[in-house]
Amino acid sequence: MTTRLAKLHGAGNDFLVLDGIHDPSPLGWSPAQVAALCDRRRGVGADGFIVMVLGGEGADCSMTLQNADGSPAEMSGNGLRCLAWVAVRAGLGDGKRLVVDTVAGRREVDLDIDPDRAELVSATTDMGPVTFEPSEIPLDAPSPFELEATFHGVTYRGDAAGVGNPHLVLLVDDPETARVTQHGPHLERDERFPRRTNVEFIALTGPDELAMRVWERGVGETLSCGTGVCAAAAVAHRRGLVGERVRVRVPGGDHVVELGSSARLTGPVVHVFDVDVDLRAFGWNVS
Repeated sequence: MTTRLAKLHGAGNDFLVLDGIHDPSPLGWSPAQVAALCDRRRGVGADGFIVMVLGGEGADCSMTLQNADGSPAEMSGNGLRCLAWVAVRAGLGDGKRLVVDTVAGRREVDLDIDPDRAELVSATTDMGPVTFEPSEIPLDAPSPFELEATFHGVTYRGDAAGVGNPHLVLLVDDPETARVTQHGPHLERDERFPRRTNVEFIALTGPDELAMRVWERGVGETLSCGTGVCAAAAVAHRRGLVGERVRVRVPGGDHVVELGSSARLTGPVVHVFDVDVDLRAFGWNVS
């Protein structure tokens, strides 16, 4: 038995998407099965795995997301755009907007469709409000501001924020030289974050412009992180470093964040390929 998956990326942050509305393949992939699927040497390879299923009343669809290690994730801005590409191809939405249910709440996606190819090329997503309330992040600390974390003699300082999932945004001199891969795995498991955390390393690079690298919870360093981009912009804005419209440059490309009562994230989406996967190779008993 095989199932067809679409591989896409948003600024280099790549996902495998299963259309669970039109594909009769089994749902409910275990952490081990997802980890095998996302393995870049023995599987297809991806930062995360998304299943698109029917949404609640008023929604076009619903999104479930697992990280590359199989752990559950609440939200992904880049992943939401990748799901939107698959939804548009499946004929969902009205061609201008898509309404998606996520674990973090209902999200609306404004669609930028190339009329010649009838494909989604970019999208603007309502990411919901960025919160600094410790209980909502969640964070076991009296304040999310001016947090310190020291590892291997390096002391980091920054703020925690929630964008449906937890983030620790650290201000550094230069993200390019920051020890993301060495220190990220330890910062992700900071004991103040009961659900672990994504970690952003950011620096101001111009008027209303940030550079960022990110260590994603349950994945590792990725080329981009949509929720991380929003968290970085909100932290920088609260500190008076940027205005309400911020360009965030990541190794995979650029995003634009518009801050307000809700953060709006604009970025690209690219379809890489479709792949037919033999379910037996990933632990399914289909006899």
